[in-house]
Amino acid sequence: MIVRDAALIEGGITPAFLIACLKEQADQVKRMDALAEAYASKPSITERTVPAGFPNNRLVHNYGRYIVSVSSGYLVGNPVAYQSEEDIAPLIDAYIKARVESVDAELAKDAALFGKGVELCYADESAQPRTAALDPRTAFVVYGNDVASTPLMGVRQYTSIGEDGKASKVVVIVYTKDKSLTYEGKDIEKACKSTPAEEAHYFEGVPMVEYWNNDDETGDFEHVQTLIDAYDQLQSDRVNDKEQLVQAILVMTGARMEDEPDITNADGSTTKGRTAAQQIRQDRMLFLPDQDATAHYLTKNLTESDVEILKDSIKSDIHKFAMVPDLSDINFAGNASGVAMRYKLFGLEQLTKVKERWFKEALQERMKLFINFLSVKGQKAIDPDLVEIVFKRALPANEFELAQMVSALDGIVPQETLLAQLPFVNDPAAAAEELKVDKQEAFARQQAAFGMPLAKEDDGGDDE
Repeated sequence: MIVRDAALIEGGITPAFLIACLKEQADQVKRMDALAEAYASKPSITERTVPAGFPNNRLVHNYGRYIVSVSSGYLVGNPVAYQSEEDIAPLIDAYIKARVESVDAELAKDAALFGKGVELCYADESAQPRTAALDPRTAFVVYGNDVASTPLMGVRQYTSIGEDGKASKVVVIVYTKDKSLTYEGKDIEKACKSTPAEEAHYFEGVPMVEYWNNDDETGDFEHVQTLIDAYDQLQSDRVNDKEQLVQAILVMTGARMEDEPDITNADGSTTKGRTAAQQIRQDRMLFLPDQDATAHYLTKNLTESDVEILKDSIKSDIHKFAMVPDLSDINFAGNASGVAMRYKLFGLEQLTKVKERWFKEALQERMKLFINFLSVKGQKAIDPDLVEIVFKRALPANEFELAQMVSALDGIVPQETLLAQLPFVNDPAAAAEELKVDKQEAFARQQAAFGMPLAKEDDGGDDE
């Protein structure tokens, strides 16, 4: 989190102020680059070297990608929903056109990987509000040092590529509450000292939003990376040991093997005789001259049971401290009840609740920006505080168990509420209305079958 005194930019953004912020961001980029490499299957084991002649298997177990995928999918695998007693149709329509569901998924992934995701709200060529997820290594928000940590400005930095495929210039864009400032130059320092091009953005607030993963902006696997490295090294060494076992040295005592002599063929050509080592590998036999002669391979004893215990221990620690369970474990059987499944996912649920609080705060900031932009375009103002943001966990559902619950509560709980519990029902209100019509038609057919007059729909009044 980059914090500055708001008074420093009251008279405008100075080159020194901007350069200092970019340098502070550069220090954080080093950490993010290391996380990105681990996520892209380039951990420390891939750089390991050994003396010539020794096997050097470098096995990569991408736990980082697994942890990020599970934790972010559990948070926003089901799209975030918005509910309000007010008419929020214009906002929802703008969100659909901006494809915020896809942006949310990318922001959740970035937050789980880097510790934060960065979003930019902008207007497209048709003056419609849009949003995009930016690389947190190239974009950041500067906050005020007040108790509310008010956003002062957003900064995006990138290198422009010319026609020849080479870097042509550095571009730094600063987003304030009412406009964007674009700086260009051959390097960062020259760009920050250039005269910026100004453009209004009409979001009435800093249009860049950070989605924090937690209060210290750390990724979900960052604190278990050493355990992942240890797991990679252990498994790589096991394969190395197996390979060395196959290539073990044969020790013979009281015996000696000679190379086969070369053979001269009838046509005058020569067939080279096999060496002693080739004879052993190909014939798979060894003749010893007397009973005192012995032969054995020179190997080290492999205690596979101890290695397996260590492997399982490291694997368990990775999942325990990352708070992301191993979903391939036998404990996650398909016949587990909903209550049992929730107990097994208790750690992940606690982790996700923290992520959800920070994610919701950023979503509220995005909502305010979209509402401001839509208001400028003449849409009716919406109170963002009256819009409820709802997260629905991407949890495997026991549909038979849910059906039993719905059946047991029929007549006790409103039909629409019950239908909302079923994962395959997308619109509970429409489903409840359709069910009501089906029941009426079935009742009418039953009366007609018995020759009874059609009953009037019950209006809830008392019969007199």
